Order: sequence, then structure tokens, then C-alpha cells
Amino acid sequence: MVESDQSKRPVSMREIQASQAKTHLLELLDAVERGETLIITRRGRRIARIAPETGHQQQEIDQAIEGIRALRKRIGKVPHAEILSARDEGRRY
Repeated sequence: MVESDQSKRPVSMREIQASQAKTHLLELLDAVERGETLIITRRGRRIARIAPETGHQQQEIDQAIEGIRALRKRIGKVPHAEILSARDEGRRY
């Protein structure tokens, strides 16, 4: 494990042969999407790195937070009882 420069969280990093990467590309992309960084090797020599796109993900998070803040400004404070009522609406007891 290696520490990420941006988040200071451990980043999983694994090496994989180019031939295996070609065969299992979709599975490897799923792993990268979950935060894993892959090193592609050819004949034992590192030739490429596949890493998660962190900037785009952070941009989506920032947009969601701004949307929530804008909504809170528009509707004001919601009473606790109203939140619980909305949560429980449609539940079967």
C-alpha cells in the first residue's frame, strides 16, 4: 500500500502483466474505479500505470454539496418531526 498525495489515504497498488491486463481489462477497470492503482508490466519492466480519476470524482462531490447547500437555503430549516415523518412515510408497522 502507498499513501495518496491528495487524500493521505492508503492506495492499493498491484502489478499485472500486459497479457493479463488485455484479457481482464473490464475487471481491472472495475478495480480502478473502486480506487485501486494498477501497474502494467511487460517482461518484468513497468510500462504503464492505471489510476483512478480523482479530480472528476471530487468535482461531482463538490457539486452535490453545493446542491444540498442551495436546497437548504431555499427551504430553510426542517423540523426534526417532519424529517422523521418523511422517513416513516410508507413504512409498514
